[in-house]
Amino acid sequence: MSMIDYDAKPVTPQVLIVGQRSSSEGYGIRDFLSRNGIPYEWVDADDAAQVEALELGGDVDRLPVCVLPDGVRLAPASLEDVAAGLGMVSPPSLSEYDLAIMGAGPAGLAAAVYAASEGLRAVAIESVAPGGQAGTTSMIENYLGFPQGISGGELATRATAQARRFGAEVLLARRLADITRDGPSYVAHLSDSTAVRSRAVLVASGVDWRRLEVPGIEELLGSGVYYGAGPSEAVTCRGCRVAIVGGGNSAGQAVIRFSRYAAQVTLLVRGGSLDASMSQYLSRQLKGLGNVEVRTSTEVVGLESDSHLRALMLSSGGAAVRMPADALFVCIGGVPRTQGAARAGVALDGAGYVHTGTGLSSSAWALDGWPLSRPPLPLETNLPGLFAAGDVRSGSIKRCAAAIGEGSMAVALVHQRLAEIGGE
Repeated sequence: MSMIDYDAKPVTPQVLIVGQRSSSEGYGIRDFLSRNGIPYEWVDADDAAQVEALELGGDVDRLPVCVLPDGVRLAPASLEDVAAGLGMVSPPSLSEYDLAIMGAGPAGLAAAVYAASEGLRAVAIESVAPGGQAGTTSMIENYLGFPQGISGGELATRATAQARRFGAEVLLARRLADITRDGPSYVAHLSDSTAVRSRAVLVASGVDWRRLEVPGIEELLGSGVYYGAGPSEAVTCRGCRVAIVGGGNSAGQAVIRFSRYAAQVTLLVRGGSLDASMSQYLSRQLKGLGNVEVRTSTEVVGLESDSHLRALMLSSGGAAVRMPADALFVCIGGVPRTQGAARAGVALDGAGYVHTGTGLSSSAWALDGWPLSRPPLPLETNLPGLFAAGDVRSGSIKRCAAAIGEGSMAVALVHQRLAEIGGE
């Protein structure tokens, strides 16, 4: 049985959330709690009887409201406030680390495990929850050593516990704002004004979902339109008509999860087939689900809504088609999370991914200021001692196992850099 069952209703909720289903703030808090394995109870603000029984007083007008296990009430609640109230936000314990890891997805967690197990002082910084996008995957069936598969949530939970057991720190609910140089070292400035100093940095921040260019879609975020397929939303779609856009493994995993609850799940694929973009084991599973339909050569071109999503306008084979839908989940590939690293002067490719190693030679200016006699190491950027691994890296293979391999490989390269600057 999975250590985290996202779809199970908790017996003893730790957090009570009251809000509008259409609230993007409420969605963000639910997603954060679900992905961190924290039980909660959701009360829809439109359920007058339940809301009245809670005796919220004037706070009912300041949604979302969160009541924490110790009775503290947050209104309106933010993700950061909830995380702090649950004791999940802690300051760095050291004034300097050997390695600071930006992101705690598969690459970042692998680096944390290997770095800490080899005696390095390591810290991983994550804006939402350990596991990254892989952490929301219902079942990874092609990961080596798990013949029955393993959920992304369980893999992330195990890896986080393993990293912490070896002594790595994991700081949650804050993102990288900027990186500055301090001699041969770096200082990572976080969104809550925390500064983390380290002798080497690994950027393993992964990707965000690419936006769907459809008129009016931004106004419906949280009101039936979502990027990614957060585990907190599966149970809430019981009996609904759900559409998922995408042709990759993330979209396929989302279809399988939502098919357990939704009356109908439709996968909308721009390409002519799934063969080139989705693993065969996933596409084969989709064909065996009775409430799942796959529409290829299809794009979303419009939305129909009132205060909530009601239908999609599709373009399929040159014809316009209306399809009723209660929820739309967009899983169409990634945009690299490089905002903080880019401010430090890290060289990026044309799509915004981080150049490393020999790939730097394809950027005419990337090595102009390179200060060392040696060339950059395989996963090193144009800044000595600053590395990149996983999906954020230019030319990476977008697979969980590949990201884990790069994260562990990066630690060996960090050892070389630390020996170079002394103290290794």
